[in-house]
Amino acid sequence: MNTESQLSLRRDPVRLLLSRGLWRSVWYLLAYQAVGWFVFAIALSAALTGALLSITLAGLPVLVAAAATIRWCAEVERARLRPMVTEPVTGYYCQVTGSGIMAQVRTRWRDPATWRDIAYLVGMFIPLVVLDFVVLTLWLVFLAGITLPIWYWAPWQTVHGVRYHGYDLGYHPNGPHGPGAWGLYVDTLPKALLVAAACLILFLLFNYVLVATARLHAAIARSLLRAGDDPLREAKEVLDRPGPLAIRG
Repeated sequence: MNTESQLSLRRDPVRLLLSRGLWRSVWYLLAYQAVGWFVFAIALSAALTGALLSITLAGLPVLVAAAATIRWCAEVERARLRPMVTEPVTGYYCQVTGSGIMAQVRTRWRDPATWRDIAYLVGMFIPLVVLDFVVLTLWLVFLAGITLPIWYWAPWQTVHGVRYHGYDLGYHPNGPHGPGAWGLYVDTLPKALLVAAACLILFLLFNYVLVATARLHAAIARSLLRAGDDPLREAKEVLDRPGPLAIRG
């Protein structure tokens, strides 16, 4: 299966801004801030509940249900991953052999695919959600900075009975011109335009960081959620080959 990402960084900043790949990346990272928490909570709850109740025979059906729940959560992430890769990512799960509840428990919880699902849904959740959040926050800050000339005059603060209008990019405890200050106090249109120009440049450049982050996230998801090696692959290849008695045209 071709697992090459559909996202490309081989574009100039303007073309990248206008590309579907950038906005697909934004949506992928942004949606993970909601969907990721949802599937993480469900997968973690299912795994912990199954582990706690596994010490009793009554907990065996719960283990089977927990494995099915984790698999469903993984399918949700596989569905989210489809726009990010050239081919769909599918999982390979071992077929249950034998009958009875014990056979289902053994098959499902000895299946490496189940543990790879848990590794992504639970183990990788915190580092991925934090990385995505930081990148999205900086991207939105630069995007908001571009619009600063429109609203720079709206914020205000009162210092020693004097009301100052402007956006504080720093620390000005005694007003925009008082002592002990650092940074830039945007209280004029030229200052706002200067900051907007800087944010525009940073925004265009940071788009590469955002797309690279989405590619990294998708690569981790793909490596853990894709099908592993099929233990019957070689046998299937032999069966698919034409036999010595095959009719030749």
